[in-house]
Amino acid sequence: MTTPLTKHPKRIPVWRTLLITLLLLVLLSAGTVSLFVLHLLPQTTGEVKLPGLRAPVQVTRDSQGVPHIKAQNEHDLYMAQGYVTAQDRLFQMDMSRRLASGQLSEVVGKSALDKDKFFRTLGLRRAAERSYEAYSDEAKRILSAYAKGVNAYINEAKRNHRLPLEFTLAGYKPRPWTPVDSLIIGKYMAYDLGGKWKGQAFRYLMLMQYPQAKALDLFPPETDRTIPSGQLAVPSKRALSQLTTNLAKAPFPAAYNGSNNWVISGSKTATGKPLLANDPHLGLHLPSIWYQTTLSEPHRQVSGVVFAGVPGVILGHNEAIAWGVTNLAPDVEDLYIEKRHPHNPDLFLYKGNWEQAKIITETIPVKGQQPVRHTVRITRHGPIVSEWADPKQNLPADTAFALRWTALEPTTEFEATLRINRAHNWEEFKKALTYFEVPAQNFVFAGSDGTIAYRANGKIPVRKGNRALPVPGWTDEYEWNRFIPWEELPTIVNPSSGYIATANHRVFSHEYPHHIASTWSPPYRTQRIHEVLANKDKLTTTDMKRLQSDEKNLQAARMAPLLLQQLDFKRLSATEKSAAHLMEKWNHYDTADAAAPFIYHLWMEEIKQQLYRSLHPKLAELFDEKDIVADTLLSQAARGEESDWVTQAGGIKKLCTEALQRAVKRASNLQGADPTAWRWGEFHQITFTHPLSVKKPLNLLFDSAGYPVGGSEHTVRAMGWSKQTGTVDHGAPWRTVVDVGNLSQAEHLLGPGQSGQLGSDWYDDQTENWTMNRYYRTTIQAPATSDHQLRLVP
Repeated sequence: MTTPLTKHPKRIPVWRTLLITLLLLVLLSAGTVSLFVLHLLPQTTGEVKLPGLRAPVQVTRDSQGVPHIKAQNEHDLYMAQGYVTAQDRLFQMDMSRRLASGQLSEVVGKSALDKDKFFRTLGLRRAAERSYEAYSDEAKRILSAYAKGVNAYINEAKRNHRLPLEFTLAGYKPRPWTPVDSLIIGKYMAYDLGGKWKGQAFRYLMLMQYPQAKALDLFPPETDRTIPSGQLAVPSKRALSQLTTNLAKAPFPAAYNGSNNWVISGSKTATGKPLLANDPHLGLHLPSIWYQTTLSEPHRQVSGVVFAGVPGVILGHNEAIAWGVTNLAPDVEDLYIEKRHPHNPDLFLYKGNWEQAKIITETIPVKGQQPVRHTVRITRHGPIVSEWADPKQNLPADTAFALRWTALEPTTEFEATLRINRAHNWEEFKKALTYFEVPAQNFVFAGSDGTIAYRANGKIPVRKGNRALPVPGWTDEYEWNRFIPWEELPTIVNPSSGYIATANHRVFSHEYPHHIASTWSPPYRTQRIHEVLANKDKLTTTDMKRLQSDEKNLQAARMAPLLLQQLDFKRLSATEKSAAHLMEKWNHYDTADAAAPFIYHLWMEEIKQQLYRSLHPKLAELFDEKDIVADTLLSQAARGEESDWVTQAGGIKKLCTEALQRAVKRASNLQGADPTAWRWGEFHQITFTHPLSVKKPLNLLFDSAGYPVGGSEHTVRAMGWSKQTGTVDHGAPWRTVVDVGNLSQAEHLLGPGQSGQLGSDWYDDQTENWTMNRYYRTTIQAPATSDHQLRLVP
């Protein structure tokens, strides 16, 4: 259920936008004004000569700006894709490769230096370079053709002084694109969908600094709470301080980076053919992380989305199959506790001997100052990730953490993408997945022959010990000696239930013989999806879209009544009682125009603030599982099983009562004294923000308008939000629904729009539609008529 939004902030009038733009540009430089007047939008009509093409290519953009690229051969198809993607997203592509490579400081300045140090320590670019060598000759040719297309646009834009405005404002020009740049974007997405080592570090540091029973209380419910003898080493005080400080500074990905997908058998659909739905949850920015495209050449037609800078289609459909993914988030990142030689910082203990670490000295260019030298140490297990932010790298501690991670090894996920795009059935699709190793994903599949299927696919290590904790690096007992055999990865084909759904939960049973993960996302999205799909037959695409926008909060349905019972109503003011009564009457939908979700979410945040208030601030930065652990602690306390964390917060009744009082005070300060007039959407709003908007007042130039939205982290329509400002910053930038009975088209929703070029008709034209869940249809064939038809010729 989605309640229509009752209030929309007005867009800035065109004249005001132009005035702000001109004023900003005058302030920045006279030269920029002339560039803006000429404007910088790419050519989308007529004819463009593209050196290197072998035959003409037709590029037809539909009303949403989605390019339909029709080529006569594979080389030209991918070269044109590189050119067209760069037309729309060149600045985003350049920022993406710089972020992952640790090269932001060169154009941003010292504010990005810590981030650069971290990613150079991690070594995503080194991993991408090694991966390139593992690719087939065909894949290398395609990566090369794509890079040629990108570089053709870069050269054209430089020659015609039409680089996107951001380059002028930042004061630099992009360097040529390379095949490795495409691969490093894939490596970064593996990082963005990972981060399990953050939890390992948190739990280790908890055990080092708190009584064991108290530390174990903050372990998520499904994690192993046994600590094998000898698995943990006690570091010196200095090492412990260094570990805590440096790890807390790391730019970890957002917690619960999740997604939804499901596939429905024809036995449960109105058409008798399968339906597939997918909405990956990632950061919400401008432009979108996804780029939508349709590719056509004599041997294939494929449509869907891809990361800007990567060839092919990562998620979508062709004329025979459709597929989608969610993050499996397995334990493929292990922290190894390394013991260092007391007199030589580059030696580490292994099986009774001191081994020399590999030393890499990185020179980081920094805009406006001298380059910075940064030392990276790599043990047999991987880079030392616990010292990257220490300015005194020449004085390392006796204990360090090295990271072993599947994505730091050569992997061939782009090879899998090529084969998936060509697949005609489940067997071909499954064979393509033999090349897909990172990040491990939950794949769902629907074929025109009626097959529906699921596969948990990726490279997942098998090792001993408690996987929720770091492991010793000084012994061979915890090495990765093998991976789960590909043939034994969880697979489901045509289940009797008639559907398969995933939402970052454990899809397979506890009887599955291999360990996949120590932690899973909270179960509420999964439960809601199953609740809807199991209770209806003859499902339609409309039902799928409605479910993707569903705002029923099953966490609130369980927790709100439980916590309301703990309130001491004698201590509550009239306003506080009114707020409590609104929650008692609530249907547990997180709708934008309701008061109860606003009260509930502020209340839960205040409860967590008090529950974890004695936690060291730096440890709190590493604690990703706050929500699911709070669920457990509060549920136990309501049953009379109160943990030390609840007791030190005053007990369950005092905790709930005082947290509600603080929440009501905050709500009153934000929206007035009458709880019945409060609205979740007044606080919980989406503004798609541009990377340059951190420099005020550039936000007025680049950011989208703001809109109130419903949903939360626990609804199928997932909306992660800043607990300080209410700003929505995480969710599903793209949603799709595919009716396999008609694979010539699919329903899409891409926010905020297709283009990253300021001034384009497609820059943020989908913001309101995205907010209101209004989908558009994309055909696999180019539209018969279009005002934007571009012919690329040799």
